[in-house]
This record gives sequence, C-alpha cells and structure tokens, in this order.
Amino acid sequence: MISPKSRPLWVGTSWKMNKTLAEAGSFVDELLAFNIPSGVQPFLLPPHTALARVRERIPTGSPILLGAQNAHWAEEGAWTGEISMRMAKDAGATLIEIGHSERREHFGETDRIVALKAVAAVAQGLIPLICVGEPLAVRDVGGAEDFVRLQLQIALSELASDEISQVIIAYEPIWAIGEQGIPPRLDQITPVMALINDVVTTAGGPARAVLYGGSVNPQNATELLSDPHTHGLFIGRAAWEASGFIEILKLCAPLAGAGAGPSTIYSRNLPWPTTAALL
Repeated sequence: MISPKSRPLWVGTSWKMNKTLAEAGSFVDELLAFNIPSGVQPFLLPPHTALARVRERIPTGSPILLGAQNAHWAEEGAWTGEISMRMAKDAGATLIEIGHSERREHFGETDRIVALKAVAAVAQGLIPLICVGEPLAVRDVGGAEDFVRLQLQIALSELASDEISQVIIAYEPIWAIGEQGIPPRLDQITPVMALINDVVTTAGGPARAVLYGGSVNPQNATELLSDPHTHGLFIGRAAWEASGFIEILKLCAPLAGAGAGPSTIYSRNLPWPTTAALL
C-alpha cells in the first residue's frame, strides 16, 4: 500500500474513441521529449487498437503507465467485441478504467458490473480505475454524496479488504464532463472527495489514489489540486493533444510528491518504479 507521504500525484487522460495509430504515435513522441517532473505519475488510456503500439513506443524505464478504457470481467469466452483483463494486460495495460458514465449510460453497465470488473482486474494484477459521479438532477436535490457513496460501496463489494488499497477512484460528476460540461467550483467537489476517501478507508483502504475528473483544464488544475483529498487529475479533451497534457503536467510539478522537490526532474534514462513495485 502506498502511504500518503509517498503517494505520487497521478495525472492521466483517456483518449476515448479518438486517435489512429499514427496520431497516437505522434502524441507519445511529443510526450517522451518532455521530462516528467519528480513525484508525478502520468498515465494514458489509448483506445484498444492503439494500446500495444503505444506500449512498444514507450521505452523501458519511462514513468508513463498505460491503461485500457474497458475490459470484461470474464477470463475468456463468447463475448463478441469485448476483451478480457488478461488480454488488456498482454497488450500493455497496467490500469483498467471501469464504470465511466458513458459506459453506464450507453452500454447499460450497472454498479454490479463495475464490481465484477474491479475484482477481475485485481485478479490479473491490474489497477482498477473506478469512475463514480452523479448527474446534475441528483446534485440539484442535494443527493450527490449519497449517490456516490452507494456507487462506491457496490463497486468495492467484491474486493477483499486488503485489495481495496490497490484501487484508484476517479470522481467524475456527470454534469462536469463532456463538451457541455460545467466547470466545477472547488466547494462543490471537496465534500465528495472527502466522502470517497472516507468510504474507501472504511472498506479497507486508503485507496491508491482518489482523482478528480470533469472539465479539468490549465486554468483550474492547480485549484482543483489544492483540495487535500485530491491525489491527482483525470483529464479529458484538454489533454487530447500532447501539448495540453504537458502543460498540465508542468502545472502539477510544484504540487507533486511529498519529499520529492518540485525542481527535481526524472530523465527517461533514470530508473522509475516498475509496475510490480506499484502493485
């Protein structure tokens, strides 16, 4: 388990249904030319088609972790169009995004399915990146915390207490994500971030990290990270170009890593914790 003092600042982006192989390669090449600040843990979630290619492009020792945007809970079988956790890992994934609101809305994923996927990910030695968040109608009637609490409790219900410290939770309020997303005020997210930390810790945590996602951009990234319950950012379209992702990584540098001074920069030629060390 990673202690709060040694926990890195996680900063990542999902490309969703974007980028050809060539476009993915260009993004990675530009990112690799940037020295990742000490104490920052960057991660990318390419589409399945680009995962193995991106893995091949990233040199051994790079701090960049890769994830898949979805995988099935079954080990194998007649699940047309799906991939298993084992297949995602084989293609280069270290993280598995689970329960994004778009998967819930458009593909009928329930809290129970999220729980099955979380335990399947852990069984394969992968880090579950579990997304939770309430719609605007729920927030408007004061139900955000109860909504997220229930999502989270069910999501963690299949995990043993000693496995819960392996998960990352991303709070992504539905009203804040997407092209029409409403940028949040800090006072809107702070109570929910605190709740998430409490729920996970009570269940057996603390979590590996609790991230905020939803209308994150260079203008609000620093303020969002000022919340003591927020351990990183899960960024959407503001990081779909490498330049945008790098800009936010630069903003995170002074805030990263207790004991890892902001002026210390990792070179790609220096050692970085392996996936096994993170797990």
